[in-house]
Amino acid sequence: MEESRKEKLIAAGVELESAMERFMGNEELLIRFLKKFSQDPNFDALKTAMEEQRYEDAFKAAHILKGLCGNLSLNALLEGVSEETELLRHGNYAEAADKLPALMEKYEETVEALNLI
Repeated sequence: MEESRKEKLIAAGVELESAMERFMGNEELLIRFLKKFSQDPNFDALKTAMEEQRYEDAFKAAHILKGLCGNLSLNALLEGVSEETELLRHGNYAEAADKLPALMEKYEETVEALNLI
């Protein structure tokens, strides 16, 4: 993998070694999936469900997003999504709502970096 692409992936929060291992060394397949990340509807579903106080739906969207971040080794975003998921799982809705703006910021940073690859 060329160095400039590695740098962009690292900036997007991708843990390259585990990502490449998970994608069996297929760099182009990994890149294709990473480029599609922003098209996944679950982050928007999470935001909307939180705004509408539909916490079960918010939990489902967060949980799916957590799995997606894990599978793509988006570890920087995974940390925040995991925390949000656990807060929702345990009914800590006010704390989950408080943490959502920081998660939104991290998500936007990740998507912006992924759009550069």
